[in-house]
Amino acid sequence: DAVGILILCLASAAAALDFKYHHTEELEEFLRGVHAAYPSLTHLHSIGRSVEGRDLWVLVLGRFPTHHKIGIPEFKYVANMHGDETVGREILLHLIDFLVTSYGRDPVITRLLNNTRIHIMPTMNPDGFEATKVPDCYYTPGRYNGNGEDLNRNFPDAFEDNRASIQPETQAVMDWIKNETFVLSANLHGGALVASYTFDNGNPVTGSLKGYSRSPDDDVFIHLAKTYSSNHASMYKGTGCDNRQTFPEGITNGYSWYQLEGGMQDYNYVWGQCFEITLELSCCKYPPEDQLGKFWRDNKVALIEYIKQVHLGVKGQVTDKNGNPIPNAIVEAKGRPHVCPYRTNQQGEYFLLLLPGTYVINATVPGFKSMLKTVEIPDNTGNFSAVKQDFSFPEVPDKISSKVASCPKTPLYQEFTRASAAVKPTIHLLVLMTVVLAIFK
Repeated sequence: DAVGILILCLASAAAALDFKYHHTEELEEFLRGVHAAYPSLTHLHSIGRSVEGRDLWVLVLGRFPTHHKIGIPEFKYVANMHGDETVGREILLHLIDFLVTSYGRDPVITRLLNNTRIHIMPTMNPDGFEATKVPDCYYTPGRYNGNGEDLNRNFPDAFEDNRASIQPETQAVMDWIKNETFVLSANLHGGALVASYTFDNGNPVTGSLKGYSRSPDDDVFIHLAKTYSSNHASMYKGTGCDNRQTFPEGITNGYSWYQLEGGMQDYNYVWGQCFEITLELSCCKYPPEDQLGKFWRDNKVALIEYIKQVHLGVKGQVTDKNGNPIPNAIVEAKGRPHVCPYRTNQQGEYFLLLLPGTYVINATVPGFKSMLKTVEIPDNTGNFSAVKQDFSFPEVPDKISSKVASCPKTPLYQEFTRASAAVKPTIHLLVLMTVVLAIFK
């Protein structure tokens, strides 16, 4: 009985989340309270520490919160990367509160959590937040981490060797991305009102001469940005924050807005196989507390609808004839090559975000002929599951993982070829056959 009363008290404490700014101790207390009240639905862990030693907390929510489950995609929200941009930090706490209290009561939220593993990091820069002693709408030194570095200029860049001195917070996120099979993500900022999408940097290969840096999945990114903006209370209007800045439909290509080197969203897409967009949620970076309730109401629907998009497209496993998973197999849609080819995880899984349509999916295991399968993809987000398409190779590959080199640290886009890396083994085979025929002739 005492245990039951304690759980009820913890649940009540978790539910009584005020619209105010929660500093480090209060934030940790809230997260611990939620985990204690909902232990089977949540998993709380720190992915590392900041320069000044504060934990970088992540709360994971889902039916299987402690570990990846085959077929269930991984999603993440990250906020407060710039310490003085504070709205995202608070609305993610309210999102956590909404998800745990709606599970089992709201059928949509219940299905969402049963079929998605959701990772929420309320603050990536706790030191910067605590250093912001005088809140300001435009700028404070709290933007930076404890070493005075801008974390959203600190990731390896796909277009130039930016030689960034990787900060502890950045390294923690890079390791986190490497260790999870993230499919979709959003990074919450402030100072504008727009959904911005990759690429943030660019060169002539990606269209920078025309003022737009286009990724191979540009159509998907536009859809993702519009999903958020159209479900936001006012972002879709595109009016921006002053008369000088307008964003049609409330979205923008990152490079078209302003060029950014070493950004997190480009890093996610190139190295992490994770589609990330940047959400600018408030014209004022650090608004008064009495506005936080409105910010939550303005973003609530958009936050949920965006998570659902992790179920776009196609997913599946690559196995050998005995049903054993094949890690590091390349799986990509034809016509959508990535400078770092998208590969299967240790369970042989792949997840590709694609809009409804007909696609040829190419699976390649080094040393074997590529397998091509035509897939018709409907809009399956309402069913909380992407279309499933598995690949079974007729032979058993020998230690594929040891043969595959990791993605280079600087995959510069001037080296990018139009032919997908996924078809290279087949191309090499065709070239060899051509040479052999020439010799015989």
